[in-house]
Amino acid sequence: MLPYARQCVTEDDVRAVVEVLRGDWLTTGPAVERFERAFAEYVGTAEAVAVSSGTAALHAAMFALGIGPGDDVIVPAMTFAASANAIVFQRATPVFADVERDTLLLGPEQVEARLTSRTRAIMAVDYAGQPCDYQALRSIARQRDLALVADASHALGARDGGRPVGGLADLSTFSLHAVKAVTTGEGGVVATDDASLAARMRRFRNHGFNRDHRERAETGGWYYEMTELGYNYRLTDFQCALGLSQLSKLDDWLARRREIARHYDRAFASLPGIEPLGTREGAFHARHLYVVRLDRQRLGVGRAGVFGALRAEGIGAGVHYIPVHLHPFYRERFGTGPGSCPVAEAAYEQILSLPVFPAMTDQDVSRVVRALRSACGLA
Repeated sequence: MLPYARQCVTEDDVRAVVEVLRGDWLTTGPAVERFERAFAEYVGTAEAVAVSSGTAALHAAMFALGIGPGDDVIVPAMTFAASANAIVFQRATPVFADVERDTLLLGPEQVEARLTSRTRAIMAVDYAGQPCDYQALRSIARQRDLALVADASHALGARDGGRPVGGLADLSTFSLHAVKAVTTGEGGVVATDDASLAARMRRFRNHGFNRDHRERAETGGWYYEMTELGYNYRLTDFQCALGLSQLSKLDDWLARRREIARHYDRAFASLPGIEPLGTREGAFHARHLYVVRLDRQRLGVGRAGVFGALRAEGIGAGVHYIPVHLHPFYRERFGTGPGSCPVAEAAYEQILSLPVFPAMTDQDVSRVVRALRSACGLA
């Protein structure tokens, strides 16, 4: 089976982890700080806060902004459930916005259509690894005095207009899950230029305590206070060692992802009924996902049939995602349902994610193309 994504762990990654395992600190130690500094430098921000998952990063961002009961946060319907869940964790209300047809990204018109007097923040999602139009979104946020959050879980290494994703919003969250561009197994990071928000998130990841174990060890003291309610969202030192080692290879891995995407682009350019997603002008795409839209009328076969045929050929295609407002939890809790986000809903019926990860060979890519052509009756 050729999966849609797979981690790449090299011998130098293993050595970096083993070195920490043989040291004095397994958690809240110096490797965490080193990783945070390197990550912040890579994405061009003053601060980076490492946490236990991409979901924890989203939750920490909502907490740091003071999102709470009575607040609305605009979030696109086409995303992973964690984007909206983090809003609900803070007992606020996710307001689902539709997406642009060509890119499946949240655009300014969709945001404008969902603004209310209760809106406190906009959460953009860099779907598939492509940055949203943050210049337009920031303009709306400034006019309304709203916070702008980037769920950049797919987009580490992406850029917009030459600026790295990470510094385009007030807070940018990243996932370090095994299928992402850089992995710590599970893990996440929040990047920001706001030192006070970063300090609040560091307390939040450590139960709300004002000093962690390493700070107490360095000063020789024992006293600490819980100043607000937090969670145990810490990332370990050996995970950070893995992340730091992986980060040094990210640019090469991104180049390979883009090469695979170009191969797909050429292969599908003249095929009727198979339409890759569009790319925004000036955007440097991280290519976490390669998503195609399948036209059932032109192909004579639907997405389910193509998916099954690919799986039978050992191609691990995926579907990203069921629009969040269609999940039972949100339909029952918030009264959402079909019809409110028609572009996202129509896309869900058509989209398919093809394998893309740096270790794929050209032969692997050609195998996927052949299998898709065959599944669509275009062989």
